[in-house]
Amino acid sequence: MFDEAAASLLGMVWRAELTVEEIPAPQRIAPFAAAIAADVDAEGEEVGNGRLVLLHDPDGNPAWGGTFRCVTFARANVDPEMAADPLLAEVGWSWLQDALERRGATYTAPSGTVTAVSSKSFGSMEGDPDKAEVEIRASWTPVLATGAEILTHVEAWQDLLCMVSGLPLLPDGVVPIPLHRPGRRRR
Repeated sequence: MFDEAAASLLGMVWRAELTVEEIPAPQRIAPFAAAIAADVDAEGEEVGNGRLVLLHDPDGNPAWGGTFRCVTFARANVDPEMAADPLLAEVGWSWLQDALERRGATYTAPSGTVTAVSSKSFGSMEGDPDKAEVEIRASWTPVLATGAEILTHVEAWQDLLCMVSGLPLLPDGVVPIPLHRPGRRRR
């Protein structure tokens, strides 16, 4: 089932704003793993990035409550006022839940953190603009009857990256034009 899930992950047709490539997957966490990284561009400028790792242990993992686990990292620049908003953490977590629900991705055991960071430059760097970013680190156990069902989770991850990066979601039924394709899968 992992080969089918990995093929679905690596064969996904991505939105044109995302540049996606396969990256080396962690080797010691699970017997099988696949990983991708994405940069999100808007008008020629990188506005966000992230990684998605798909882990699989055919014997199951008690900490996961299943045989698969999705692990993600998503980061994007935000307005400094947004980073200071005390509700940003809750909103950031809701982006993940909303993305999974929107795509009909069935899952259990979600966990993660949402972090907002702002930085102000001083001294010789005083002329640099203030910066702020939001970062979501999360994992969940996908409930899959077939490996191909991982696609709903991958689509949800794409939606999460777009939401974090400030891009509008594509309406249901709109298929992105396949401008970027991930690299070949490694094990």
